[in-house]
Amino acid sequence: MLISSPVSETRRYLIQILLPVYDKDGQPFGETVFAPTRAELTDRFGGLTAHLRAPARGLWKTGDGTVERDDIAILEVMSEGLDEAWWREYRARLEARFRQDVVVVRATAIAVL
Repeated sequence: MLISSPVSETRRYLIQILLPVYDKDGQPFGETVFAPTRAELTDRFGGLTAHLRAPARGLWKTGDGTVERDDIAILEVMSEGLDEAWWREYRARLEARFRQDVVVVRATAIAVL
C-alpha cells in the first residue's frame, strides 16, 4: 500500500541574497538601501528573514591571488516556484542599487517539515 507523503506538498525554494553591508569606501549602506529591498521582497513573497545583526564575512581570491573580503547581510525568502527570469532581472537591480559587480542570489529546493 502506498501512502502519499505530505512532504511533496510542502516543497519550496529557499532563496538567499548575499548583500554587502558596506560600500567600496567602507561606508555602511544603511536603511536607504536595505529598507526598499526588504519591502520589495516582503511584498512579492509575503515574508522575509534578514540576517543583519551579525554580518557574515565573505572571502575570495582575485585574479592576482590577493584575498578580498566583504561583510555581508543575508536576506532569505521562501517561494513555491522559482521564476529565474524575474530573479535575473532583480539581481541586476540589486547590483546597481548596491554598486556591485555581482550580487550572489542562490536557491535551494527544500521540504518544509
